Amino acid sequence: MLRLSKLTDYAVVVLARLEQDGALPGNGRVQTAPGLAAATGIAEPTVAKVLKILGAAGLVEGVRGARGGYRLMRPLADVPLSEVIVAFDGPIALTACVDGGVGGCDAEAICPVRGRWDPVNAAIRGALSGITVAALAQPRFPWDLPLPAPANTAHPVAATLVAE
Repeated sequence: MLRLSKLTDYAVVVLARLEQDGALPGNGRVQTAPGLAAATGIAEPTVAKVLKILGAAGLVEGVRGARGGYRLMRPLADVPLSEVIVAFDGPIALTACVDGGVGGCDAEAICPVRGRWDPVNAAIRGALSGITVAALAQPRFPWDLPLPAPANTAHPVAATLVAE
């Protein structure tokens, strides 16, 4: 089974939250690790670890100082999912021998399918490169969208919706 690590999943959540909070390149807004932890429900030490890895991968930058925090290095529409996966889980490879890998399999010298996984691996990499983190962060259902402000807030039902 092909499965991504929990840290990769958490990274996508943290990136989406940074964009949602407006911590974008060039606007001066940042978000702290404790703030991201509270907003996402992910433990603060895990958020800090995720941010460190995202920083090393060039996806976020840390801003030092009293008003410091983290912000995206570029919009999530420009960040392919494959880049996040590689940052946390390493190169995308289905088997040890994909893309000429050597020494990861005891049977590689006699394997009848050696090298034949390469097209499959390339297809998966292509698919993951074609999906951006922004696409994952978009609301999926109408009820995931924020409610628009009602035109008439004097109406009791409209006032209740605004209060929620």
